[in-house]
Amino acid sequence: MRMTFLAAALLASAAPAYATPADDFHRIMDAHYQWLLRENPTQATALGVRDYDDRIDDLSPEARAAHVRQARTFRDQIQAIPADALSPTDRVNRAILLRMLGETIEESGFGQRDMLFTTYYGWHQGFAGLATGLPFRDRHDYESYLTRIAQYPRLNDQALAITANAVRGGFVLPCSVLGGYERTISGVIESDPTKSHFYEPFTRPKPSTIGDADWAALQARARQIITEVINPAYRKHLDFYTRDYLPHCARVDSVSAQPNGAAWYALQVREHTTTDLTPQQIHQIGLDEVARIRSEMDRVAREAGYPSREAFIEHLRTDPSYYPTSAEQLMAASALFNKQVDAWLPRLFGRLPRLTFTIREIPAETAEGTTTAYYGSGSPEAGISGTYYVNTSHLDQRPLWEIPALSLHESVPGHHLQIALQQEMDIAPFRRNFTGFTAFTEGWALYAESLGEEMGVYNTPERRMGELSYQMWRACRLVVDTGIHAYGWDKARAIQYMRDNTALTDRNIESEVNRYISWPGQALGYMIGRLKIIELRHRAEQALGPRFDERRFHDAVLANGSVPLDVLEAQINEWIAAEQARPAGAAPSQPPRT
Repeated sequence: MRMTFLAAALLASAAPAYATPADDFHRIMDAHYQWLLRENPTQATALGVRDYDDRIDDLSPEARAAHVRQARTFRDQIQAIPADALSPTDRVNRAILLRMLGETIEESGFGQRDMLFTTYYGWHQGFAGLATGLPFRDRHDYESYLTRIAQYPRLNDQALAITANAVRGGFVLPCSVLGGYERTISGVIESDPTKSHFYEPFTRPKPSTIGDADWAALQARARQIITEVINPAYRKHLDFYTRDYLPHCARVDSVSAQPNGAAWYALQVREHTTTDLTPQQIHQIGLDEVARIRSEMDRVAREAGYPSREAFIEHLRTDPSYYPTSAEQLMAASALFNKQVDAWLPRLFGRLPRLTFTIREIPAETAEGTTTAYYGSGSPEAGISGTYYVNTSHLDQRPLWEIPALSLHESVPGHHLQIALQQEMDIAPFRRNFTGFTAFTEGWALYAESLGEEMGVYNTPERRMGELSYQMWRACRLVVDTGIHAYGWDKARAIQYMRDNTALTDRNIESEVNRYISWPGQALGYMIGRLKIIELRHRAEQALGPRFDERRFHDAVLANGSVPLDVLEAQINEWIAAEQARPAGAAPSQPPRT
């Protein structure tokens, strides 16, 4: 009885005597954020939380079930707090939390949850890149890293068990997208451990706080773990893939052919677009956008002196002068373009991030099958820059006229600018560090491509056609993704549609279609998000007239990080009203914080 009384007293002292709904909500938000850190131990380290430095993800059945149970608990606790008892900011936090938790719970009811890899990402590749997201400043950091990579066999075994269960249930990727996929596994295995991705931190300059003898011992331990622990685990994965997975690959490209696949696809569409649009509605939006962009491409082709869009695109695809002859040339051209864009950023934005970004080549073992470029976020707390990854494989498929649109999307003012700003914001920590809605994040990056027009970077017919081709690429996604998963298209039809309408090279088209097949719904967020941001910009321009300030509009769009599109619309409506109410000559209103 004494211990029970004491426990009750401690609980009572932990909360105010008269807790308000807002107090309750903030305690739940704090508990939820601490849970996110525990569930994502390597990200916690990158965020400066060092409590879990000896841990990696846990994919055991017990951990996965506990994760869903905890999500339900948080959801129920939050739903018990009336939204109208909270501040406007916390009402937004509540809505976003409920959306995220609800998606976790709903996904747990589908067998597709056990499909742990796509042609774009897999646990084996994520772990091979572990070092790029961790700090390496002192001996503790290196020892923590070695402790973590030594645990990979457990993670790998868990992932293989989940995947084996998926195979038994018929939740497998189509055969059509798996050509050469085994290289993403075998390419990590290095007989010389010093050439392994996992050894990369030990090729850096030795921290001054580590003695020579200790440094040599750490390097030796790394070589041993790579040889005796890491490589055998990747060989086990490779054997499983070739023996137990590949022979059972699906013969149909649509996820709707899987058990409960149509319902899964509808859920993915809602998640990635943050809308209630149906696949059929999105398909029609895509067709309309394709027709609009095609007319623009026809005009550019005629102005360039070509009889048709098709003739100009064929020239762009086949003239070798448009293609780099070395990886160094492609990387140098990308780097130079990004520095030229820097001059424009203060003219387009009132607030810029402090975190820098770098440019790296996509690892060779994944470059063959992945997209033309992508962005990896950095960490201000860990001193890690953002990274713009460029695909330097198949150089005859990487045209230089793509660089402007591609770079504006992946670096600045696209992904790096938006994500790095979010990492500095005074918003709820779960939103600052764990939230990224596809329609906002990718919609912004696609909108950022259009800013190249006022920068003057689409200053040749080739670059202009490249920008239009990138718009067309994302419009075609709306048609092709829904075509495959809602209308039963196969890969060949999807490729032909992309080839008929974009200027993308054949290698890029196949990689992209493989991505849409293996990652249903994700590619829909880009154009849906872009169209919403453009719609909001037109609304602001019409409402404010000469008082419209592009820099302030951009700051307002980015002011609250990645949010669902309905939240973004409400925020911009509030900003427009505040700008309208501002007396002439008064200081501009600050973007609303939610």
